[in-house]
Amino acid sequence: MFAKHVSSLTSAYCNDELSPAQSRRVAEHLISCPRCRGEFEEVRFGARLAAQLPLIEAPDSLWRGIEIALDPNGQPAIASRRPRVVPFLMQPRFALAALVLVGLVIGFAALWLRQSPRSVTAGWDVARLDGAPRIGSALVNEKGRLGVGQWLETDTNSRAQIRVSDIGQVEIDPNTRVRLVETKPTEHRLELAEGRLSARISAPPKLFFVDTPSGVAEDLGCAYTLEVDKAGNSLLRVTTGWVSLQLKDRESAVPAGAACATRPGIGPGTPYFENASETFRSALSKVDFDRDSAQVKIVLANARVRDTLTLWNLLPRVSGSDRELVYERLAKLVPPPSGVTREGVLKLDQQMLDAWKEELELHWEV
Repeated sequence: MFAKHVSSLTSAYCNDELSPAQSRRVAEHLISCPRCRGEFEEVRFGARLAAQLPLIEAPDSLWRGIEIALDPNGQPAIASRRPRVVPFLMQPRFALAALVLVGLVIGFAALWLRQSPRSVTAGWDVARLDGAPRIGSALVNEKGRLGVGQWLETDTNSRAQIRVSDIGQVEIDPNTRVRLVETKPTEHRLELAEGRLSARISAPPKLFFVDTPSGVAEDLGCAYTLEVDKAGNSLLRVTTGWVSLQLKDRESAVPAGAACATRPGIGPGTPYFENASETFRSALSKVDFDRDSAQVKIVLANARVRDTLTLWNLLPRVSGSDRELVYERLAKLVPPPSGVTREGVLKLDQQMLDAWKEELELHWEV
């Protein structure tokens, strides 16, 4: 994660001009930094607004006025038979008025878009993949429309695919129940009450969410599966990109190849790579959800270099001697970089933690 703000990169990130590694780090920074996230929202909103403006060919007189203004001798750079008249918009008083008018138009458009409760087409297209999925009490034959507030349900033999506005798609597995909670320019949200879905989203962060009984999955431009059992426990598996799992003040950022479980009333556990040993994963689950601190030593004893993802996330979740043990094992697997001290890490100094994480991330990718 970037230790400093990423204001200079938000425009490039919005336009997909960064390298995959930079894009991932910016996305992760945006999760935890309200200031940068707010600036990113403004950039994204401006880009969307600009995309809706019509393209109008400029009149010849405007280009001639620009040529005259640029030529030091007052002669146009390109010969023209038209009279050398500076368009009225080139005159200072009219130019200022035009700028004010444009500002007002953009301002009113921004206000309208932000206050609009839902997009014009407040619903998502649904395609039947197998069997007989239902929207409410109506069967989906080949295609259907899922409106805000409606439930889509599949039985043992049915599957469906939802088109999430213009940012991606979600496949709904058998025995699944999902509801469209919201769809508008700044937020698209599903509720997964039970079952399993697979999402593939191409969008900036803070745009697509899935609510579950034990947490909220926030997409960062990726692909993942999310399943919820009858007790409300959920399991997230990320295949590309990053996903943030959140509940109240508890949050886990989960990268590709990793998974994270959540429990009602507790929220997300500590993320782990799925190729970690069964002993490691079992002990970690007991630390997260059973509050069994005796399992910390088992987690540490079975940690590999790649499992520093888990150990770094575990630091703020344990305290006292357990945090000291986690630090020692983490430092042995990947020594902290210059400027990151034992005392600072144990006090959870965020700058030091972020600096160390940048070093650790080099070992997380296969």
